[in-house]
Amino acid sequence: MRFKKLLAAAFAVTAAAVFAGCSGQTADSAQTSAETVKEDGEMTSEIQEADSEENYDTGDASLDNARNQDDIGESELLVVSFGTSYNDSRRLTIGAIENDLEAAFPDYSVRRGFTSNIIIDHINSRDGILIDDVDAALKRAMDNGVKNLVIQPTHLMNGLEYDELVDTVANCADGFESIVFGEPLLTSDEDFAAVEKAITGWTSEYDDGETAICFMGHGTEADSNGVYTKMQELLTADGYENYFIGTVEAQPTLDDVMAKVKAGDYKRVVLEPLMVVAGDHANNDMAGDEEDSWRSAFEAEGYEVICLVRGLGENEDIRQIYIDHVKKAISE
Repeated sequence: MRFKKLLAAAFAVTAAAVFAGCSGQTADSAQTSAETVKEDGEMTSEIQEADSEENYDTGDASLDNARNQDDIGESELLVVSFGTSYNDSRRLTIGAIENDLEAAFPDYSVRRGFTSNIIIDHINSRDGILIDDVDAALKRAMDNGVKNLVIQPTHLMNGLEYDELVDTVANCADGFESIVFGEPLLTSDEDFAAVEKAITGWTSEYDDGETAICFMGHGTEADSNGVYTKMQELLTADGYENYFIGTVEAQPTLDDVMAKVKAGDYKRVVLEPLMVVAGDHANNDMAGDEEDSWRSAFEAEGYEVICLVRGLGENEDIRQIYIDHVKKAISE
């Protein structure tokens, strides 16, 4: 049964690419799209999220603003995210980013686009709320007569998924007078420094010399996976020697993080996702009760474990980085 669901989900990604609106993809490019999602490591996570969450409550979807309204006007700020079907986390992270951008740029109508059609379909079938995918969001913008389009991704890095987003939008460029892109969260050296300041400030109450503070990223097979090593090197160089970065599906692994923690004299471990949202990975791979979760692994080694199940989007300083990226995109 699990295998059939995986096949069905993989077909859904490919089919969504085949029938994408203004991207004009062929069957060959649709296959590339599906492979890109897989290479970014998101194929597995979105299938897990859509398939496994029904046994527990993820919050009230009606509290979230899907931002799929018309009456946009001539200037739009389209916030593009991978997406999550964890309702509370979506509202507290992606929703909070969108709200802050709306406040910072009152001349722009802020709208939402998700890149995961599996997540979109799951939310729609479960909660009756339809969130635009990128093609639908672009079509909505053109139908509303948008002239100036600013696109700000909430992606952590400039990876395969971000590149595919740029390509998709490029195919619709003739529909607008101007299109500009904001950068992903971790792009410049200044971004890394700002994120370091944000996450260390967020966890400072646990920085007592006896606690290892471990952040769990997603990980990707693409070269952009190097952002995790770069962040680790920055933390260590700046004296945060009890801060450790690992990933679920790439390098550094849980074993790598565990080895570093065991090499120190720590009594407890704080676990927190290095992800914009706190979805399936944060709730299950990190904080879950399963034997192979990060929490269970550290508890088995005798550590007291504290799980902070919150996405980076809940942090005001992180949201400010996105605001700065939009300001830069508009000014340039």
